[in-house]
Amino acid sequence: MDFLKSISFKHLDVLKEVGNIGAGHSATALSKLLNKKIDMAVPNVKVVSFNELTEWLGGPEVFIASVFLRIEGDIPGSLFFVLSIEQAERFVKQLIDDANFSLRQSTYDEIGLSAFQELGNIVTGSYLSSLSDLTDLHLYPSVPALSFDMFGAVISHGLIELSQVSDYAIIIDTVIKEEDQQEVDTVKGHFFLLPDPTSFKKLFEALGVTDDD
Repeated sequence: MDFLKSISFKHLDVLKEVGNIGAGHSATALSKLLNKKIDMAVPNVKVVSFNELTEWLGGPEVFIASVFLRIEGDIPGSLFFVLSIEQAERFVKQLIDDANFSLRQSTYDEIGLSAFQELGNIVTGSYLSSLSDLTDLHLYPSVPALSFDMFGAVISHGLIELSQVSDYAIIIDTVIKEEDQQEVDTVKGHFFLLPDPTSFKKLFEALGVTDDD
């Protein structure tokens, strides 16, 4: 049986713990960057098939902003950080203090793009650092790449990087908010972790979770 098909709530709890540790590190870095108190949390972790992934986000034609990187080392795979265009714009507007910034135009403001890339660098770097610390695995991220496109096109491009197409993805929901901010103003993003097929078992074994747990 495919190892991931037997994934349990304990597996997901461990991944959620990793995500929350990474979120704590990200919040500290973002607080310094924005000069205001930022909170981050991981409310939910789930595993879906690749076919379900595009439908889960709303379909392959949903326009999104994403940061993509390849993970090399002990557990090769792909990692995406995805926000809706509206959520990405909301964050960048706060960061560069420009209420007119838009990601829905043919030419993008370089300062705004740099701000979004910095967000991606912080959250993906913090997550991978936490994963590496907890597992003692060596993980080497590639230079993150930005994309603003339909989700189906973005995720398919990332999978081209895989030597084998992954059947499943781990979805790690992420909520970013200023302290005392209203719920409607929170930024809600998603990590999509797609370990190469041979990496899943090694990942969970390194986290102390086995098939028998």
